[in-house]
Amino acid sequence: MKRSLLSLLALTSCATSSSTIAPGSDSTASQVPALPEEVRLADLRQMTFGGENAEAYWSFDGKQLSLQARHEGMGCDRIYRMEVDPASGAAAKVSPVSSGEGATTCAHFLPGDQEVIYASTHLGGAACPPKPDHSMGYVWALYDSYDVFKSNADGSGLTRLTQTPGYDAEGTVCAKDGSILFTSVRDGDLELYRMDRDGKNVKRLTHTPGYDGGAFFNADCSKIVWRASRPAPGKALDDYKALLDKGLVRPTKLELYVANADGSEARQISWLNGAAFAPFFHPNGRRILFSSNHGDPKGREFDIWAVDIDGSNLERITHAPGFDGFPMFSPDGKWLAFSSNRATAPGKSDTNLFIARWVEDAKPVSTTASAADRVRQDVTWLAASEREGRGIGTDGIEAAGGYIEKRFQELGLKPAGDSDSFRQAFPVVTAVKPVVGTEVRIGKTALTGDAFSVLGFSAQQQAQGALVFANYGIVEPSLSVDDYAKLSVKGKIVVVRRFVPDTAAFADTDKQRRFGDLRYKAWQAAQRGAKALIVVDWPQAPTPTPKEWQMPPEATLPALHPEGPGDAGLPVVVVKRAALEPVWAPLTKGQRVDAAVGVKLEVEQRSAFNVAGLLEAGEGKAPGVIVVGAHYDHLGFGGRGSLTPDRHEPHVGADDNASGVAGLLEIARTLKERRAELKRDVLFLAFSGEESGLLGSTHFTRQRGDAGMKQVAAMLNLDMVGRLRSGGLSVLGAESASEWAPLLTRACAEARVACNPSGDGYGPSDHSPFYASGVPVLHFFTGTHTDYHKPSDTVEGLNAVGTAQVAQVASVVALGLDGATTLTYRKVPSPTPRGDMRSFNASLGTVPDYAGPPNGLKGMLLAGVRAGGAADQAGMLRGDVLVKLGKHVIGGVEDLMFVLNASKPGETVEARVIRDGKELPLEVTFQESKRPR
Repeated sequence: MKRSLLSLLALTSCATSSSTIAPGSDSTASQVPALPEEVRLADLRQMTFGGENAEAYWSFDGKQLSLQARHEGMGCDRIYRMEVDPASGAAAKVSPVSSGEGATTCAHFLPGDQEVIYASTHLGGAACPPKPDHSMGYVWALYDSYDVFKSNADGSGLTRLTQTPGYDAEGTVCAKDGSILFTSVRDGDLELYRMDRDGKNVKRLTHTPGYDGGAFFNADCSKIVWRASRPAPGKALDDYKALLDKGLVRPTKLELYVANADGSEARQISWLNGAAFAPFFHPNGRRILFSSNHGDPKGREFDIWAVDIDGSNLERITHAPGFDGFPMFSPDGKWLAFSSNRATAPGKSDTNLFIARWVEDAKPVSTTASAADRVRQDVTWLAASEREGRGIGTDGIEAAGGYIEKRFQELGLKPAGDSDSFRQAFPVVTAVKPVVGTEVRIGKTALTGDAFSVLGFSAQQQAQGALVFANYGIVEPSLSVDDYAKLSVKGKIVVVRRFVPDTAAFADTDKQRRFGDLRYKAWQAAQRGAKALIVVDWPQAPTPTPKEWQMPPEATLPALHPEGPGDAGLPVVVVKRAALEPVWAPLTKGQRVDAAVGVKLEVEQRSAFNVAGLLEAGEGKAPGVIVVGAHYDHLGFGGRGSLTPDRHEPHVGADDNASGVAGLLEIARTLKERRAELKRDVLFLAFSGEESGLLGSTHFTRQRGDAGMKQVAAMLNLDMVGRLRSGGLSVLGAESASEWAPLLTRACAEARVACNPSGDGYGPSDHSPFYASGVPVLHFFTGTHTDYHKPSDTVEGLNAVGTAQVAQVASVVALGLDGATTLTYRKVPSPTPRGDMRSFNASLGTVPDYAGPPNGLKGMLLAGVRAGGAADQAGMLRGDVLVKLGKHVIGGVEDLMFVLNASKPGETVEARVIRDGKELPLEVTFQESKRPR
């Protein structure tokens, strides 16, 4: 029979329910047939027969259940334990645990099964607490008299574990060490906490406004799952806080979240827009069972559902009318306990306990692929090791491009590549090396190959003639610097110092990068007619020169690697100091020194291709095309871009950027289905060559030309959208047009995603060439992580349903570009080049969280630390906010990079981090970076 929504949801609070079982009685199990659709349930047995019985949780030996129940005539719940033998179906013996005073809830055995925990209000009085005032709608009461207690399994030896004022309840237990998860308002919001089994060492796990509760560990206690509400800023959040101030909460919108056991990497895995609660891990740790009213328009029918931890593979488990909830697996995974009113007689409102044998290999009666399922399927295929990391020149990237081409055809897109095909081909230089003809001679001395390095943008030419010394090769009127003043360099070989002067004028990082950039130095020399450029790390002594001043250690020669299309117009080499030492004095005094520079390079070139498909808008379309892009290449077997350069194995790139391609395909599907609403043509582009320097997107913009790019109304780029976490979705480029703001507000609200818009249109991804061509852009990005550019960026880390929600945001934005809204391109100066800054190659081993610290805190938030790195050895943790390193204040990632450039491997300094609201000093010893230079 059906029960009211109010009484059903009362069970979900982990705070109310009941039974007619008597203390010390036996309850004879009764066989009940499962419905034909309930293929996962076999040998279904009813264990209680009347009253309210709920939240039955297994002991660790699988021989008992703890539960809360309410006898007829009782005002609130009492804790019981039930001895069961599910295999035999023998009668279950029921014994009371709690005293019967106050309200009790959420009982769990501790490891060893000799003790239990539960929450109780008895210290606030023996009577049941007053019922909440439902004149404000359906609400739960958060009784401030609730605390978590521990007792022996027979109820003796009661010990209070929580001591803080306010609501402490909803405790569950880790199987390994007995540590306890619970919900508390001790910090002003309903948050999750973890404490030892004796109540000590309390740590807060969640930090986002909203109700976090009903949490459970997985079998090895490495992960947790819980239900949460996330009221949107504004009226919803204000209403939530107002109720909380009155000790109430409205639980009608609850979604599921998964995180590491310390609360890190929290991510939403359901977007059901209803009440999802009572989640519990499948023993394999990859799947979760939970209760929800999903699928019932009136929100009254509650069933048990299952979903993978990435939000895909949603499956309905129970189909009985009314209520099915609180699923929990026995420790061996063979049996499922749950509460249901499927056997309740007409006119009654009982909820009883049931046990069923779980059928793991059953085939669901019917399944319909969701957006999350399609995302998971696409990413799994693209990020399989057989794709060889989708590196340029591999068979794997050829297959990946073919896969995308086939998907475009299936989605009904029109070919938009070369010669009426889906492919747009372009050449990629994958390697470059010097060959015979590459030489440097200073005076009469020919340098050995290890004494100099050719730069990848060097012209392949031969030059000989007199050397001219041009100090740092910088010309900047605003700084009153002109190193070429009074010099005639035409037809000569220019020698310049590497980096920038050690003066106040060049103290900030931006100037060091801009004017230390080697290509900038080459351009200045070429503009003045020089035949070649020689660069040397020979810093100028400061003026006045301190007595203790010594020339810093010589920087490593830069490596030769491809530098993109076009060369500098002259040969460019960097030489060691020893090469110029014999001629340094006469050279710097203006005396004649002859030299010769020759560059001859062997270039390895491969063919790559973008995949392009067009979706034409419906009737009355507006001019201009919307480009939706995502790159499908990655690092192949590692190499220069890898953060594990010593490992030659597929860097499969599930997040970077199989997730973006999967999102792009989902957007194409959505817009195809809503084509009648679409007011502009949409060009879908899967780019290749992004990891090699935005080659595919650059080729597209150059081939289209200035006139063609003026017909591009907007570009939406998806790069690394597979790890949506509680910090929300970063939408970069939001300042490239002022009109983006209302479009994003609407799109993010419709998709129920917390968005963080910011930034101009530049950045290291495929939107950048479009922005440089005058196109407003958005870059959707779910943040970096410790698997970035490593073989460990696999599909196991994917948040499939999160990627699907990102695709929904982008789809709504595209539909919002309806012709009535014209984007106004906002131009900002191009970013400072990466430059050539002096660096001693120090490494801290941190992974920054680019969303930044919460609540406006200054510093660099750590998304993680690299195992064995300097930060790891110093004791830094994910979630720390680095605020000081040595004598330097750290305000963000840029500050950290400046400090690392100025620090040496082996140097030890004090770091200061903010952890749990307190500043903590740590001693850190820099290591040497393993990244190629």
